[in-house]
Order: sequence, then C-alpha cells, then structure tokens
Amino acid sequence: MSRLGRLTRQLADAALQLTLPLFDANAAPPVVTRQGTRVIRLEGRFVEYSMRRSRRRTIGLVIDDRGLAVTAPRWVSQAEVEAVLNERANWVLRKLVEWREHAARRDRIAIRWEHGAAVPFLGETLTLSIEPSHAGSALRDGTMLRLALPPGAGREQIQDTVQGWIQQQARACFGERVARFSRQLGVAPKRWSLSSARTRWGSCSADGSIRLNWRLMHFPEEIVDYVICHELAHLKELNHGPVFWRTVGELFPEYQRVRDLLRTYPDDVTIS
Repeated sequence: MSRLGRLTRQLADAALQLTLPLFDANAAPPVVTRQGTRVIRLEGRFVEYSMRRSRRRTIGLVIDDRGLAVTAPRWVSQAEVEAVLNERANWVLRKLVEWREHAARRDRIAIRWEHGAAVPFLGETLTLSIEPSHAGSALRDGTMLRLALPPGAGREQIQDTVQGWIQQQARACFGERVARFSRQLGVAPKRWSLSSARTRWGSCSADGSIRLNWRLMHFPEEIVDYVICHELAHLKELNHGPVFWRTVGELFPEYQRVRDLLRTYPDDVTIS
C-alpha cells in the first residue's frame, strides 16, 4: 500500500472510531443484544445491526439514520448472513460513517423553536423574540424577529409562525429574482410557485412551470440565485448537458462554487 493509501486508511479508521457505536475490541461482545438486534465484528470493529427474516429470496442490507438493517430469507443460515456482511464490510463501515456525518450536519443547522433561538435567513442570523404585546404575527426588527405569541407558546406554534413569515418573504424575494434573471435569459416561466419538498431545492416541469423550495431562504442569497438560475436554464434545456451548464454559467458565473457550497448541506432539506 502506498504512503497516500496508508494515510487515507488511517484517517478513515480515525473517523470510524469517532462515529461508529463500537465496543471494546478486547472484550467479547454479545451475539444478540436487544430483541432483533445482533452484533458482528467487521474489519476489527464491532457493529450492531437489526435482523429480520422475510420471504424475500436474497439478503438485503439497508443503512440509514437508524443504523444497519439486514433482511434475510427464512431459509438462509446466520453463518451465510455474516458471510455477506463480511464480504461487504468496507461498504457497510463507509456508509455508517456517511450517515453519522450527515446526522451531525443536520444537528448543526437544526433550529430550536423557542424564545432566543437563532434562525438563519439569507446569510444572516435572526434571533426569535416572543413578545405578547407585539402587534402582528411576526415582524423583523434588525436581527430580531419579533413574534406576537403568548409566553407559553409551544414549539409547533412558534415554528408555524416563523415559517409562515419566511414563506411570505420567499414570495417577494424569489419573485424579484425570477423576473430579473428571466429578462437576462430572454425566457420567462409559464408560472412559478413555492415548494415544500423534502428532497428537492427546485424543479422545472416540461410545461415551463417552476417550483422553488421556500427553505432556500435559510441560505445566503447566492445560493438562492444559483437555484433560480438553475431552474430557469431548464426552460431552454430540460437536461443537464453541456449546453444547459453553459446557460447556467451565462446567468450566474459563480455557479460551480455555489453549487459545491449547497452540497455541503444535508440533501433531505431538514433545516426547518
């Protein structure tokens, strides 16, 4: 193994040690922990996984925020299940690390819906202030977002009020940008609307309609501009070929840098 390969392996090992729910390597782990959950040693590391039997014909492995789940046919032996896990050990360990890093990113940007909480808004940070005497549902005052709610307002009530205000701001913000970039492009969408999708920042349909995720308002303005330009470019090229990206670049020259920045955020749109 090359020096670079050894260094990469060492860094990966360090990440695994920090992120995986590991047991003492010198201790004998339980074969079965809580009901339906087992432990296996993969490349020297003990990994917990849930085990379920079904009528399926093959052994299936799924890794998500809950960890590793294995589904196997009823006729397959436990030894065969463990053989598959050992065969795919590298993939399992890598995916577990990716999911834990993803969860850490989500935790960093998650909003606490309470008085004094911080809310990212177009590259700034607004502080929530619950003020029963305040007139109106929500009002921005500098870096403060004043909410006309009772002192005992619950998390859902605060969240609904703030998100309602953000959506109002999104309509104005996106509307101005869609009009401006449409003039620059020479083509305007048939219509545009807000989206609450959990997996997409924006979309453009074949009929020329555009949908933009209101949660983009949590990000800096350059990210908003990139997504809008991306969707508008689809009005000319409904694909992601070279001509499409050239069109995006004409509208927004910094798109590559900002696209990479957007990719550092979780892809399931759970910031709020």
